[in-house]
Amino acid sequence: MAEVTVSQLAEVVGAPADRLLTQMKQAGLKHTSVDEVVSDEDKQTLLSFLKTSHGESTDAPKKITLKRKTLSTLKTSGSQGRKTVNVEVRKKRTYVKRDPAELLAEAAEAERLAEEADAAAPQEATAPDVEEAPVEPVKVEEPVASVDEFVEEVQDKSQMDPEVLRQQAAAKRKDKEAKDKELQEAAIAAKKAEQERAEKAKVADKPADEKPARRRHEAPAPAKEKDDEIADKKKKRSGKLAPKTRGKNRTHNIKNVDAFMDGDGTDSRGRRKQKVLKLPEGAKTHGFAKPVDTKTVLNVDVPEAVTVAELAAKMNVKGVVVVKELMKLGVMATINQSLDQETAQLVVEELGHTVNLVTGLEMEEELEDSLNLHEGTMAARAPVVTVMGHVDHGKTSLLDYIRESRVASGEAGGITQHIGAYHVETDKGMITFLDTPGHAAFTAMRARGAKSTDIVILVVAADDGVMPQTEEAVKHARAAEVPLVVAVNKIDKEGADPDRVRNELAAKDVIPEDWGGDTQFINVSAHSGDGIDDLLEALLLQAELLELEAPADIPGKGIVIESRLDKGRGSVSSVLVQAGTLRKGDVVLAGQQFGRVRAMLDENGKPIDVAGPSIPVEILGLDGTPNAGDSFVVLENEKRAREMAEFRQIKDREDKLKRQQASKLENMFANMGEEESKSLNIVVKADVRGSLEAIQSSLLEMGNDEVQVNIVSGGVGGITETDITLALTSNAVVFGFNVRADGAARKAVEDEGVDLRYYSVIYDLIDDVKQALSGMLSPEMREEINGTAEVRDVFKSPKYGAIAGCMVIDGTLYRSNPIRVLRDDVVIYEGELESLRRFKDDVAEVRNGMECGIGVKNYNDVKPGDKIEVYEVKEYARTL
Repeated sequence: MAEVTVSQLAEVVGAPADRLLTQMKQAGLKHTSVDEVVSDEDKQTLLSFLKTSHGESTDAPKKITLKRKTLSTLKTSGSQGRKTVNVEVRKKRTYVKRDPAELLAEAAEAERLAEEADAAAPQEATAPDVEEAPVEPVKVEEPVASVDEFVEEVQDKSQMDPEVLRQQAAAKRKDKEAKDKELQEAAIAAKKAEQERAEKAKVADKPADEKPARRRHEAPAPAKEKDDEIADKKKKRSGKLAPKTRGKNRTHNIKNVDAFMDGDGTDSRGRRKQKVLKLPEGAKTHGFAKPVDTKTVLNVDVPEAVTVAELAAKMNVKGVVVVKELMKLGVMATINQSLDQETAQLVVEELGHTVNLVTGLEMEEELEDSLNLHEGTMAARAPVVTVMGHVDHGKTSLLDYIRESRVASGEAGGITQHIGAYHVETDKGMITFLDTPGHAAFTAMRARGAKSTDIVILVVAADDGVMPQTEEAVKHARAAEVPLVVAVNKIDKEGADPDRVRNELAAKDVIPEDWGGDTQFINVSAHSGDGIDDLLEALLLQAELLELEAPADIPGKGIVIESRLDKGRGSVSSVLVQAGTLRKGDVVLAGQQFGRVRAMLDENGKPIDVAGPSIPVEILGLDGTPNAGDSFVVLENEKRAREMAEFRQIKDREDKLKRQQASKLENMFANMGEEESKSLNIVVKADVRGSLEAIQSSLLEMGNDEVQVNIVSGGVGGITETDITLALTSNAVVFGFNVRADGAARKAVEDEGVDLRYYSVIYDLIDDVKQALSGMLSPEMREEINGTAEVRDVFKSPKYGAIAGCMVIDGTLYRSNPIRVLRDDVVIYEGELESLRRFKDDVAEVRNGMECGIGVKNYNDVKPGDKIEVYEVKEYARTL
């Protein structure tokens, strides 16, 4: 212990410093001041003196008894109600100190007895019966420390962490058990050796014919007399064997089974020889060994985020084991709670396994490396052209003329709702076209179209000019670093002005070639076909400058253009092959989905078996609808594709959990004390993935701090009964975009009264949601001044107090409205009218230019020159 002063020691023991100095002086110590240092020897001297003065012995006690009593309460329920029972548990433990001299004497006595037993073994061997005495374990008692050391140890431990004390106690208990076990095993071994020596001496002194029989598990030695005896028995029994024994000792109970068998493996009655476990020569026990309980050390892969249940499965343990380890680390977690990588690493190491930290990019990099092994031979490919522009500027009509089809007529309202992919054969080569929507909600779809293309056609109406979506298309093309070709459409309409389009685009840094820029401007008409050939020639010229190439002799890979859920065919995905060859029957991994290509169709719905670079096709066979814009690759087997798909799904779920936890932590204090915002719950089902994403992004952008849209669920495909049940549970509205509800869902809608709405144009859906949110907004409160009166004189009334004689100088005074009293244009009182009179009559209102008497309720300090202002509060509906 560290040295302390007399004053500090007095404070620790709880005694006055003067009294402690007196006791130290009586004990023979030379301390005279409270600031002097007290050493450990001084403390021991003082302690011995105090024990002697109190009649205690300085020697360590021979026995110490510790008692502990705990009280607990048990609540029970009976016929008379709940009862409370107090349970008291008493425990007592006694420590006995053994003298080392006694222990040595006992050991010497045991050794002497063993020597006497060895010497008397030959004489005792002739005894008729020798019984094996049971070996009793030797109990070794450790000496107990002195009372002072014991008390000091208890005081030190009381200041330690309970968990550390438990661990120390467990370690001491384990060491003590190991030592006791070693001593007991040594004593047992010595006793057995002594008994074996006595037995050997006894057997050696007996005659040969009086030797004890062998144990039944010892193999008998071969002897001719024995064989003759067995042969006689065999003849007497006429080939009958002794009855078989049952149980695990069957082998040991049958003696010389081979003697009853013939040489050909059968007995005398022709039965098959019984298989008997033969013991090795000289063996006294069976050959079975006790299995060794060795713990298997696993190499556990720990990702960036993992749930408790998943971590337990990786280590082949129960979830409760992981929860207990987390509790030891101070982390309270449920079995479905997500853990970060550092916490999971600590748990795995505590359970004795090896940790392998896994990042989310390792498997993706491994997949990318395996795909890069297929280089292939580069060959020329067709250009992929994306048609972009504002709504109703003629994008799809222009593409219809090129394809000689009618696509726009099949779209709702003549507006493209999806990304369409087509390839056409021209006199100068093949071109693949991607048609993107022009509505503001389809920004993400246009961005994907720009990223997956080689050339962008910007369609601008000559009679309308540059519009917001036109500017956005220019930004997407520049962000993707894709060359731009401007098609000035509708030049045959009245009011068409192509030069206006050039001027407006030049202001956006899109300079025509004839003005010294690098952008081709082609005047076309989708109605008459003027300029279409020039446009195609410009596209092929631009493609030649780009020198587009792709390998065709490698497994196919590309991008998902669109995906939808067909009721009869399942998942249908529109993909664009960018490199390699996609064949029917290939195993495809697309985003988080995988599957084998069961069928492959072109843009006209005709089945095909092979699709090369720059060819858009529809594939069937994926296990879900991948997101538009996801990349797809062809893998060698389905197992690899399933592993990658599951890994991506887990990664996506982990990312969502991280974002949810981060948003909760960030907004926990920000939202504290604020009113909860109103939300409109919506369930959205669409026909294709691109439209679903466009609708969700548009709806989430609506609202403000007071009202907002909450998308409960969104999916591709028809409306099912599950969607209606979810909407009923969350009090949501169901929106179907180009999809319908099945029979079970319609019946659930009728029974439960869920609000279900169908839409085919995204404008209508967004407008309805905007109106609904506007109706949820609280009205705006505005004050309007109705009239103002000026106080000319003040009269006293025994009933109303001070009455102000006023002249209405502005507006009209109403008796039921609240008022304000102004003095020098400063509000000095707000209240209401108690009376409003003209002459002796009570009136409801007084107009401008008239005199009246006003009694202000609960206010008598009205003075001439004050103004009384009458106003009212009106509510006005708010809109987004």
